[in-house]
Amino acid sequence: MRAIWKGAVSFGLVNVPIRLYSATENHDVQFRQVHREDGGRIKYQRVCSIDGEIVSYDDIAKGYETEDGEMVVLTDEDFKELPAASSKEISVEKFVPADQIDPMYYDKSYYLEPDKASTKPYLLLRDALEKENRVAVVTVSIRTRMTMAVLRVHDGVIVMQTMLWPDEIRKPDFATLGDDAKATKQELAMADLLIEQLAGEFEPDDYEDDYAAALESLVKAKVEGGEVRTAPEAKEESGEVVDLLAALKRSVDKAKASRGETETAKPVAKKTTARSGAEKATTAKKTAAKKASKKAS
Repeated sequence: MRAIWKGAVSFGLVNVPIRLYSATENHDVQFRQVHREDGGRIKYQRVCSIDGEIVSYDDIAKGYETEDGEMVVLTDEDFKELPAASSKEISVEKFVPADQIDPMYYDKSYYLEPDKASTKPYLLLRDALEKENRVAVVTVSIRTRMTMAVLRVHDGVIVMQTMLWPDEIRKPDFATLGDDAKATKQELAMADLLIEQLAGEFEPDDYEDDYAAALESLVKAKVEGGEVRTAPEAKEESGEVVDLLAALKRSVDKAKASRGETETAKPVAKKTTARSGAEKATTAKKTAAKKASKKAS
């Protein structure tokens, strides 16, 4: 694993230098959008919705859309004025009972590894959290933004779990679940019996992502059966030429409009059918033959 952040845990007068590692990884299957005919990857362009022009990265800014649909464009200077923190300290605010925090607040998980010189205070904090069955509520700045988090122990390692802010937790409001909606005693007794029949211990290894496994087998079978396509890499110049021609076409239209002319330039074809070398050679020969025939006559 590669450390994504370096800092220190601070509680009281104790300072524990640590390194932060992502504790989880996403195994969702990732697909690419491709052309069905030849397997070529589909590319997208950054086009302005107002003038239709292609926009470079240097001209792209962050915009905030208001509720009435208006757009507020924010500059780099605007962001510099916002409260931001660059501290490398994980500051413990308080120690609370582990069952006091609703799991809904938990977001991402990270492992904390101590420096060799700080192993003893790290173990002290770890053992104290386990002994008291508490978690440490902390504040930490990751990528310049301050967030809440908790420190708890998992498999002998201190784990930091970032938390959502209270206003990020939605409140459920379902009309069908009013105060008068309750199960009867008979229904509750049957539910208790069902729960008792299915009671057990949670074993994560008992569960498997069968979709990912089946998809992996499917792809492997296609590869072994030769059902693969090697699409040639698209030349970078081709896209730029098309963009340039499109820009020239718009320029011609604007120039004609400024002179009061209504005729527009012929649109540039976005995609042409490539002819084989033999077809091109045949066409060239026919053209040369026609020219020779005209000169002879």
